[in-house]
Amino acid sequence: MLRVIIRELRATDWPSVQAIYQEGIDGGHATFESHAPSWADFDRGHLREARLVVVDEDDAVLGWVAASPVSTRAVYRGVVEDSVYVAAAAQGRGVGGALLRAFIEASEGVGIWTVQASIFPENTASLALHEREGFRVVGRREAIARMTHGPLAGVWRDTLIVERRTNLYR
Repeated sequence: MLRVIIRELRATDWPSVQAIYQEGIDGGHATFESHAPSWADFDRGHLREARLVVVDEDDAVLGWVAASPVSTRAVYRGVVEDSVYVAAAAQGRGVGGALLRAFIEASEGVGIWTVQASIFPENTASLALHEREGFRVVGRREAIARMTHGPLAGVWRDTLIVERRTNLYR
């Protein structure tokens, strides 16, 4: 495990966050997106609460996590979808686990009771990470969408839906 610091994601972190996001996109098993968004689009599409980065001792961003609401309906205000990305150079060193644990704690602190993620079955690292932090597979969407980029362009992909419920509201 690297010695890391977890802190709020700042607008000034965006170039590093965007590069890590694009690295995940380019790997082909992180998202259906074809390119990382602009800061304005990212900022608009993600909750401001529980946006975190993990940095090393030199304040270099190694990974990030943020959440998007799953619905605009008020009754679902505590249900979000997470996005967790770790730089390739930092993978396998405990960064993702530290980041996801901090995210869960921060999200519960602002009233989030369900965190879900949609993960390609081939992304075994993300599935294992989520499982270690208490997520469980609750469904599979078969051929939910088609890739638009990379070597899998045109291929219909399945996703697994994982979720974690807090004990705060039971």
